[in-house]
Amino acid sequence: MSSYADFRHRNIVVTGGANGIGGAIVRAFHAQEATVHFCDTDDDAGKSLARELGERAFFTQVDLTREAQIVRWVKSITKGGGLIQALVNNAARDPRMALESMSVRDWDDLFATNLRAYFLMAREVAPKLPDATGAIVNLASLTFHTAPSPMTAYVATKGGVLGFTRALARELGPRGIRVNTVSPGWIMTERQLKQFVTPAVKRLIRKSQCVPELLQSEDIAEVVLFLASGASRAITGQEILADRGWAHS
Repeated sequence: MSSYADFRHRNIVVTGGANGIGGAIVRAFHAQEATVHFCDTDDDAGKSLARELGERAFFTQVDLTREAQIVRWVKSITKGGGLIQALVNNAARDPRMALESMSVRDWDDLFATNLRAYFLMAREVAPKLPDATGAIVNLASLTFHTAPSPMTAYVATKGGVLGFTRALARELGPRGIRVNTVSPGWIMTERQLKQFVTPAVKRLIRKSQCVPELLQSEDIAEVVLFLASGASRAITGQEILADRGWAHS
């Protein structure tokens, strides 16, 4: 893993950090000696990870579709007047649901988690980011470029994340705060392996990527670390496709 002095003893906020890609991101920042504040709806997994990491890892169960819970959580992080070095908007749901079976409530609930929560987190955290060095990293998805079926609503939310990143980078840029997107390819998380990744899917992934090696959560965490660090100070408003070249092929 790369090493960045930027994060030592600094507050990092990660949404959806109990497991999967989010869990790898939490572990990566913690390994940099950051103080990591992370949330999830999975209370058991979140508490387990916090216990495992020990000092400097703080978990809170938060429903990101509830504005009041977001506001309360961010206030609790900065109640002593401290700053937040970086925000990682990672939490999302990716249901496979055909258009004709999707209700308005299904659509609205997905946007509440996958896009509105990014706005609410950014709104609450941005005033707590340090000028010149603060960063926001939003997670989107390769699926915006490949548009798989049946994931219309999910793909739409990820397109919204890209637009949100571009506009927010312009808005926060005068303060020296950078905003970027990481769009992962198909990652071999425990959930994906259990529910979706069959031998046929693995063959498709290897055929579609320029580099056939399967992607792991830790690969995405490395990209997030880079974009949150001063090493990427020249980069803002951008999307980094961490997909081993799938969208290129």
